Amino acid sequence: MPEYKQFPLSDTAEGLTEADILAWRVKPGDTVTVNQIVVEVETAKAAVELPIPWAGVVTELHVEPGQTVEVGTTILTMDVDPDGKAAPAASAPAAAEAAPAEEEMKPLVGYGSKAAGTTRRARKRPNVALGASDAPNATLGASHAPNATLGQPPALAAPAAPAAPRGGYVPLAKPPVRKLAKDLGVDLHSLTGSADGGVITRDDVHAAANGSAAPAVSPVSTVESGYDPATRERRVPIKGVRKATAAAMVQSAYTAPHVTEFLTIDVTPMMELREKLKKSREFNGVKLTPLAFAAKAVCLAAKRTPDVNAVWDEAAQEIVYKDYVHLGIAAATPRGLVVPKIRDADSLSLKELAVALTELTDVAREGKTTPAAMLGGTFTITNVGVFGVDTGTPIINPGESAILAVGAIRDTPWVVDGEIKVRKVMQLSLSFDHRVVDGQQGSEFLADVGALLADPAVAITY
Repeated sequence: MPEYKQFPLSDTAEGLTEADILAWRVKPGDTVTVNQIVVEVETAKAAVELPIPWAGVVTELHVEPGQTVEVGTTILTMDVDPDGKAAPAASAPAAAEAAPAEEEMKPLVGYGSKAAGTTRRARKRPNVALGASDAPNATLGASHAPNATLGQPPALAAPAAPAAPRGGYVPLAKPPVRKLAKDLGVDLHSLTGSADGGVITRDDVHAAANGSAAPAVSPVSTVESGYDPATRERRVPIKGVRKATAAAMVQSAYTAPHVTEFLTIDVTPMMELREKLKKSREFNGVKLTPLAFAAKAVCLAAKRTPDVNAVWDEAAQEIVYKDYVHLGIAAATPRGLVVPKIRDADSLSLKELAVALTELTDVAREGKTTPAAMLGGTFTITNVGVFGVDTGTPIINPGESAILAVGAIRDTPWVVDGEIKVRKVMQLSLSFDHRVVDGQQGSEFLADVGALLADPAVAITY
């Protein structure tokens, strides 16, 4: 007889409470193998692909793409004995009582899942993408609404398989479209999406509600003149990486007293060394960027000014000095800003740093940075120069005490030995937590980084 198991959303990183369902990789009726990827979710830290720990046949998907669910919530049910070959249980009640202890779904990474609940977060009206007035809340999943009871697992209730969602597939529609359909009483399962890939649009929902073609103008708060400003606006839910980044930046800005210092330097010698190394056998095939030089300079300078690599522990009322540098590199991705770390960057050579940076940025741009790769940083570099920006006032990452912004390198008139010459010039800006780093230490560190970039030969004296 069939044997059903329920697959809960596991805690994919330390302490996460919820995740957004991005896309299902399976549908009801699919046969899956152990460790096959079945769903892609987005947590507050990154997009993660979740494997299934059992083999069998998928019978039901309990959540839809775009939905936010709590850790521990059942998201999929499957039959792990579709051929009925498993030996019948001698004592069904005893087996049912023992099953939870033996079959509890273990988390992939982290401290473990909460007890599986039957609640889901209430869908909230998304904020305007630009100029939202509500400040991000540092607490994830603060508001929840009860979810309809899913009922007992089929194995405990009846031998028949649970019914799959109507139409087999979960309808493809964005959260605002789903809300509109709910408000208008339209069943998305009955619709065929008109957008690419079968995605259901607002017009599809309106057409179904009216029983005719979609209206020419979306019926949302139209002024008497007939002009509809809402048709020229776009609303995007604040969730996932963007939500976590906003909360972290607000927390940092209002917790750590920021000080920012600036330095403009002539990096012509560094660029000349870079060209020389690129032609050498040792650096053949290595992508050697100015960022690699900046990473090496930070690691060297941090040894002389360890305050910038320390952190303020408010609870313990201590300053914790780190004897290692886990270097964070701020990377812009389609899902938002992520800051993966190069572990023990201070132990790496210039070549090793260059290779690590290439791997790190490639993974980040593909959206495959794992949550674990973004934990435990001690210092961060943000390269605003790649966008043609000269400098800025970066915000310190929580859990760190300083961040360096590296600006664009430009041909600039520069005084050299009393004469004006065209040189390669760069601006640096350092933001630091004034609870940990005094002006003297911050200035000395920034000056050291600048000296190493202006003349890499200075490293010999360190």
